[in-house]
Amino acid sequence: MSVKDQIKKLKDEEEVVIVAHNYQKGNIQDIADFVGDSFGLAQKVNELDVANIVFCGVDFMAESAAILNPEKKIILPDLTAGCPMAEMVDLDEVRGYKEKNPEAAVVSYVNTNAETKAESDICCTSSNALKIVKSLNNEKVLFLPDKNLGDYVKRFVQDKDLDVWEGYCATHDNILPEDMRESIKKHPEAEVVVHPECRPEVIDMAEYVESTAGILERARKTRTDKMIVGTEKEMEYRLKKEIPNKEYFFPGDPTCTNMKKITLEKVLESIKTKRPQVVVDKKIAERALKPLKRMVEIGRG
Repeated sequence: MSVKDQIKKLKDEEEVVIVAHNYQKGNIQDIADFVGDSFGLAQKVNELDVANIVFCGVDFMAESAAILNPEKKIILPDLTAGCPMAEMVDLDEVRGYKEKNPEAAVVSYVNTNAETKAESDICCTSSNALKIVKSLNNEKVLFLPDKNLGDYVKRFVQDKDLDVWEGYCATHDNILPEDMRESIKKHPEAEVVVHPECRPEVIDMAEYVESTAGILERARKTRTDKMIVGTEKEMEYRLKKEIPNKEYFFPGDPTCTNMKKITLEKVLESIKTKRPQVVVDKKIAERALKPLKRMVEIGRG
């Protein structure tokens, strides 16, 4: 019996649900019960009436799921699947900023670790960052940690003093303007949609700026049969699977190597052993829960 078949058989026997991010490899998406972006998966895990959830993503996503669902066992098949951008936050600097600016709200992108969320007033995702910042009564805001997403939000929020952290997603930041220009030159009839974690120069070339869920929705709506997509290349698998009658072009080589650490073999082992479980320090989890719940309550953009 193949590993994939073993997983499908065992997950029912062991009462396990598998969720996977859009950036997971195609064979992982195929064995998942639910595939989505970080916000969609946070909502889905919250809704599920099941004790064991295998989370195919990176550590901050599984941490968020564990904080929002302390009664459920959240299992991450590879605990080394991290997010370099999340590690770019210096908590001492954040605390220092808060001391100097007590009137400011701290908005943390969900792509941060639990300790950062615990220092935050509210979390956001790429799909609702603009909505979240606009919803705040504070005139001063610290946005963590993605400078590209923060700068994108700044374009539409003129009534706030928005300080943006100098972090970035290497995967999206590596989609270079020259890559985008070359792709547009080759496919001038294609619609251009990019993720807001991309560089400002790349965003300037796009007709639409969307989260991965938004990119999928855009592909369903558009009348064009060709799309230039600026995000992690594994998104192509889901696009082709769900909307196969279009062509998709991904400029550069946008690959998140951490997402690729999750393999079928590791998923199978996780189902068998219910390990490794993601456990967040109780005091940190209690503090991080509030900003995460506020994010979920406000919803998508």
